Amino acid sequence: MEPAGLAHFVFLKGDKTVEERPISTISFHKFLNEDKLMGSKCKKCGILYSPPRPICLKCHGDEVEWVELKGKGKLATFTSINVGPTWMIEQGYDRTHPYVSGVVDLEEGVRIDARIEGVDGSKPETIKIGMPLTVEFLHRGEGENMQTFLAFKPS
Repeated sequence: MEPAGLAHFVFLKGDKTVEERPISTISFHKFLNEDKLMGSKCKKCGILYSPPRPICLKCHGDEVEWVELKGKGKLATFTSINVGPTWMIEQGYDRTHPYVSGVVDLEEGVRIDARIEGVDGSKPETIKIGMPLTVEFLHRGEGENMQTFLAFKPS
């Protein structure tokens, strides 16, 4: 048995292993850079988590595996943010152009928080709880400075 947190997702190319990744926040963000929304699944009780967890909160099992999620769900709740952090202000968001952050109920049964794109944060009454959403990967920067942020947009 592997120690907690060392579960791996194995990439295969033919019969050759290309890469293994531990279940961690760093690996989760690497997957986002590749436009993949991933979660972890407990092999013992079947509970699914996203973002991933190396230890199951339900049964405390440490045998977990990566699972790729479809990236489809419904808006559970949201907030319109008028005063954001500096890096959001640099992207053009402010009191007159708020951005929206929300919680999405994914089809697989997990909830995840992310930016909600394609909606008007200055008119929150037009944003509907339960509206169908699809994952969107927001790439910012280039090369080693590239970061990918998780977002969802109306389907």
